[in-house]
Amino acid sequence: MKKLMSFFFFIIFPVLIFGQGLPHKQGAEWCSYKKSHAIRKRSNMTKNINYPLHQFDVLNYKLSFDLYHCYYPPYPHDYTAVNIVRIKIDSTLSSIQLDADNSSLVITSIENSGFSFSHSNNILTINLDRVYNPGEMLEIGIHYRHNNIEDGGFYARDGFVFTDAEPEGARLWFPCWDKPSDKATLDLTARVPGDVLLGSNGRLADSLKTGDTIYYHWISRDPMATYLMTMTSKKGYLLKIRNWINHEDGSLTPFRYYYNQGENSQLVQNVIDTIADYFQLLFGTHPFEKNGFATLNDEFVWGGMENQTLTSLCNNCWDPYTAIHEFAHQWFGDMITCSTWADLWLNEGFATYMEAIADEWYSGHGAYMDDIKTNARKYRENNPGWAISPDSWAVQVPSNDTLFSYYITYLKGSCVLHMLRYTVGDSLFFNTLHSYATDTSFRFKSVQISDFANKVSSVCGENYHWFFDEWLKQPNHPVYNNIYCITNYGNNFWQIDFTAKQIQTNAPFFSMPLEFKVRFSDNSDTLLRVMNNQNNQIFNLYFDKQPVELTFDPDSNIVLKEGYTTLDISHRDREINNSMEIYPNPVKDFANINLFLAESGNTRLSVHDISGQEIMVIKNEYVTKGKYRVPLRTENLSKGIYFLRLETVNYIKTLKLVATGE
Repeated sequence: MKKLMSFFFFIIFPVLIFGQGLPHKQGAEWCSYKKSHAIRKRSNMTKNINYPLHQFDVLNYKLSFDLYHCYYPPYPHDYTAVNIVRIKIDSTLSSIQLDADNSSLVITSIENSGFSFSHSNNILTINLDRVYNPGEMLEIGIHYRHNNIEDGGFYARDGFVFTDAEPEGARLWFPCWDKPSDKATLDLTARVPGDVLLGSNGRLADSLKTGDTIYYHWISRDPMATYLMTMTSKKGYLLKIRNWINHEDGSLTPFRYYYNQGENSQLVQNVIDTIADYFQLLFGTHPFEKNGFATLNDEFVWGGMENQTLTSLCNNCWDPYTAIHEFAHQWFGDMITCSTWADLWLNEGFATYMEAIADEWYSGHGAYMDDIKTNARKYRENNPGWAISPDSWAVQVPSNDTLFSYYITYLKGSCVLHMLRYTVGDSLFFNTLHSYATDTSFRFKSVQISDFANKVSSVCGENYHWFFDEWLKQPNHPVYNNIYCITNYGNNFWQIDFTAKQIQTNAPFFSMPLEFKVRFSDNSDTLLRVMNNQNNQIFNLYFDKQPVELTFDPDSNIVLKEGYTTLDISHRDREINNSMEIYPNPVKDFANINLFLAESGNTRLSVHDISGQEIMVIKNEYVTKGKYRVPLRTENLSKGIYFLRLETVNYIKTLKLVATGE
């Protein structure tokens, strides 16, 4: 009874709260706009091809900031800080290299396992106090200051102080290995004025107030990529803490909502409570010890940023779908993170798709399909022509407007997930997502698209790498110029010949399962599905009543396509080849011979032994063209191999027949 009530809760609760659905603004568009328009220095993010090999694993960054004077006019951007980096050595090393922007950061000294350093070309090279061997741990203390400059990574104005890092802007406010492939935990302490609220990743360990000063201490339990690390603060911030109830075990997780005077976050609070329930049902329990949202000022342009456990939103941007998009990232992007920027589809394609999934939950499958079709239409109308996942992005980060393209990374990315759902079916698709999100080899780690492709193949029981290769590695989409014709062969036997033809010149061939809806003269219809794995492939469809129309992809599930399908009337009465099949074969004592005769005339059907001698005549008469099923009795045949021979006026065909003699 408890399980039934839980299911009832998940199904009806959103309807009770939201009625016909949520006010709709696409969170993906807001997210894309923010990230593609971020004003950040890029010269320090393009030195990837010859970047030093990563020979160590960062385990933790312990950051201490003195930000006190940044909250007062003239709101300077300079501060002092200490970064104690804990590292595990993976190969024999006497030095390490970290990302640290030369314009933003000035390194003043190092300590602990660091002996000396140099800082040039945005690389901090630290010579170690000895040679370290694989498996050893070390800590390096880095004392530094941030210059009084606006760099698009650290912001300070009108009592607001916050950071923003994606794709590789963490190096603007602390030295780090600034690649998404190396996750680490974060221990962050900040000194701020007493009327400042400051949030960060993980849990608030303590907030110690002494006089007019507060020291906030945040500790993350779970590792994260550097671009997801953040601190967000303001004089006079408002805060609402709402505990989300885990309906599996009754535990409470604090969701913190930081907002500005005059803003109303109530609708988003309600939405996040319920969508957390649904995402837990689909992808496993909420992964983190805390979560939250914080609205910023107008320096943070339109949209949101899914910092781990504390999403940043633009000023007064308490939009439900923006919140859903960024909250979905907590599973897909934060808990499981793209290993390189060529794998960004695992973040943004997934989060955009989860908006449609939320719509399906709130408003039904029709609303979901409307979302997906709208995404596909916008992509087709604005397609810039590059692939979702170019291999080159793994070594060199493209420009923000390319990497975070609304039409490619977000919209096309979401449509690819829909077509995966169509390809493997609902059950396997959602089983795959749940298995992917709960797999301990992926949780709290960085993964590649190939890892997800392996998971799909494993859950579905066949290799689906071809799907990801064509839809993610190739640009553009198929353009169909399909042709079909209907032929009447009499005796209530009809045939449709369908030729699947792609004519695009800007992309190779796309393999996909195809669906046809066939309507008959009695106004009934049927849905058929075939696998199209080569161009100009012909499919022969047989019916015992008159088909009058074929609709290709009737539900528009192959949403990333263009073209048309036409009826070829000129070939309506053409002849096709005769055919003959035996089933079963081998045969014990009885089989069916399925014949299709393309012409009328004398027809002889006989059985011959292995020497070629005719030993049985099954049919020898005039037969009109059409489809026939002829019984074959073999109880008088000894065990062995025989040959079934069909002869017509212009056709001879022989098939091997195996008699078991049992």
